[in-house]
Amino acid sequence: MSMKKTNVFLLTGAVAIAGAAIVYRAMNQAPDASLPADQTTVQIFDDGGCIFCHTANPKLPFYATFPVAKTLITKDVEDGYKAFDIAPMLQALADGTAPNEVDLAKVEKCIQDGTMPLMQYYLAHWGSSITDAKQAMLLSWVKEQREKFFPNPLAAEAFKNEPVRPLRDSVSVDPRKVALGEALYHDGRLSGDGTVSCATCHGIGTAGVDNKQYSEGIKGQKGGVNAPTSFNAVFNFVQFWDGRAETLAAQAGGPPLNPVEMGSASFDEISARLAADATFSKAFCQVYPEGFSEATITDAIAEYEKTLLTPNSPFDRYLKGEADALTAEQQEGYALFKAYNCATCHAGENMGGLSYEMMGQRADYFKDREINAKSGLTDADNGRWAQTKVERDRYRFKTPTLRNVALTWPYYHDGSVPTLDKAIDMMARYQVGREMPAADVQKVQSFLQALTGELKGKPVTNDNKQK
Repeated sequence: MSMKKTNVFLLTGAVAIAGAAIVYRAMNQAPDASLPADQTTVQIFDDGGCIFCHTANPKLPFYATFPVAKTLITKDVEDGYKAFDIAPMLQALADGTAPNEVDLAKVEKCIQDGTMPLMQYYLAHWGSSITDAKQAMLLSWVKEQREKFFPNPLAAEAFKNEPVRPLRDSVSVDPRKVALGEALYHDGRLSGDGTVSCATCHGIGTAGVDNKQYSEGIKGQKGGVNAPTSFNAVFNFVQFWDGRAETLAAQAGGPPLNPVEMGSASFDEISARLAADATFSKAFCQVYPEGFSEATITDAIAEYEKTLLTPNSPFDRYLKGEADALTAEQQEGYALFKAYNCATCHAGENMGGLSYEMMGQRADYFKDREINAKSGLTDADNGRWAQTKVERDRYRFKTPTLRNVALTWPYYHDGSVPTLDKAIDMMARYQVGREMPAADVQKVQSFLQALTGELKGKPVTNDNKQK
């Protein structure tokens, strides 16, 4: 084909595509407002091509196999699926159940910012446009979902639809079990040699952590991950960084039998040690007539951990309508916290603990750490993959709560970051793909310091001193 004919062919194709795009824009109307909100939402997701990049097995168009298109589309699909899997939300829509708060926050933020669909995707799929009317429908749906499934009675009217909520003061517990659980939480007899208790790594006077990169268990052995805080853990959707425990009770059952942490041989062994204490055994059997067992011991500890709530932080009071609870800098920091997408993963009442997220979505965290810190990858770095063996779950971790975060150093699953300002700077780079100016880091840090709450009516403090 001659150069002239080629140019004519390309021009004709371009005109045809442009004409089709104009026609589509004219016809791209919002779904019928009379339809149920869930149905219109699914239709908008479908029209917008969200399912192309945010599912495990996307139904791609025929031209996705073309050489150039394949390269571009494959990269978009990989990046999209890393950040967000839409399948659980679609399933919730189909079932009429609650979607994940993090998923709601992610949808809301990308609509507010106009970042989805990606420009290169829209250019290739002009039918994916999410018009202003569709955007309004999606934002309205997000608000409706929050009102329906995540009511926010504590917040002032202006903050009812925020991605985060004030922390409640209490949850329902059995006081008798709480008393037993508190004693067990501090009892070294759960460990093989009597030297380690739950409180050893999750101190009540140290914001539920021990401020060590890796905690020291029985015989001075060190674990492979940083100990997460036990405070507000009841609001996590799973426990441990890799989510291997679904409940607080299941979590409480892990460390006592871990040979590195507490090193007991069995709960029968632990039960025998506790039963030898006549006074404690009598008190325990009054609440649990069946006596000591893994089920009863962990149930009591879980009941106590439900009381480790830290409400009434300055930020909580601000959301409740106390305008001067935050300084001007902290209010700016909260605005930046949302602007940098922090509130999408650190959403909800606990500001975290609601989803698994990949460490290094926008840059290779583990490669950089290995180069910079001269530390190779460990089994613990695999994150959720250790439990599922699903490749998507490699390097994916339960998002930690940001409650009392100023007191829970060092940071990340590997405890590799000693200070909060450094953790913020690195989060922006590795998770958001942006360099955060020092002034913004300072403001966000100031905001995060306002997340320190109260435990049983007294300010949360940390007896350790940060170096």
